Amino acid sequence: MTGTTTARRVPGVLLAVLLLGGCGAPAAREDGATDAGRRFAAALSAGDYRTGCALLAPETREQVEEDGRTPCPVGLREAGLPTAGLARGVDVYGREALLRLTGDTLFLSQFDAGWRVTAAGCEEPGTEDEPYRCSVKGG
Repeated sequence: MTGTTTARRVPGVLLAVLLLGGCGAPAAREDGATDAGRRFAAALSAGDYRTGCALLAPETREQVEEDGRTPCPVGLREAGLPTAGLARGVDVYGREALLRLTGDTLFLSQFDAGWRVTAAGCEEPGTEDEPYRCSVKGG
């Protein structure tokens, strides 16, 4: 009986190890998300809002235009996003990423055309139960 119980547990344990091992993001995805976030932050720091808009996810770009009732570059400039600096860390879960920069936190998604910013100007919540509050986000 004990042998049967152990034999049944091993596949379950193996499955758990495989699933947990698959949760980590390959370095290429982490690097891709970090690079896109850095390029977004650099574009805004340089006042290049057209490039900043090109790095936004489609729904986020549409929301920026709707919120400001202006073209994306104008709306992004008027959003008053904080100046972001060096990357402090990135967490990648499948095709979604959270990038912490000095001065800002960004959310990104991987699209066929590469990583795009889905939310920016995000403040970390006070508790785990609270969501991030972001100045710029998709609809």
